[in-house]
Amino acid sequence: MIVFDLQCGASHHVFEAWFASSEAYEDQSARGLICCPFCGDSAVGKALMAPRVGMKGNQAGDAAPLPVAVAAGEGAAPAFDKALIAKVAEIQAQLLEKSDWVGGDFADQARAMHLGETEQRSIHGQASASEAEALIEEGVAVMPLPLPVLPPESRN
Repeated sequence: MIVFDLQCGASHHVFEAWFASSEAYEDQSARGLICCPFCGDSAVGKALMAPRVGMKGNQAGDAAPLPVAVAAGEGAAPAFDKALIAKVAEIQAQLLEKSDWVGGDFADQARAMHLGETEQRSIHGQASASEAEALIEEGVAVMPLPLPVLPPESRN
């Protein structure tokens, strides 16, 4: 699995997407299967991202921790982060209003739509990591939601 930061052309939204490989990303991009989860723009490309470089194999794993900025008291999240999370939650809720909850049947239903066996529609549900990986390898356009979702039967 590989993760890329992607950015839409219209509104410059940056979002994270997981792919089975770089080739899988290139294939899905060429076929126009990738779109911005915020605005739906299909003009999406890779965004700049910092490389993740692992430690050399002969070094101890006791690397110094990275410095962390803390705002307004110990452990408090900066106001920007809270506002950003609230906005993401709002956008996700709007998208989910137009989507059907399919629970643990997500992988089967996503695959059936991909194969043309059922009508295309927006769905969300639960899938194991291996199910999600298999869908991506088959070219099924799926992505994780940025925030957790409670099943409808679990809500108060």
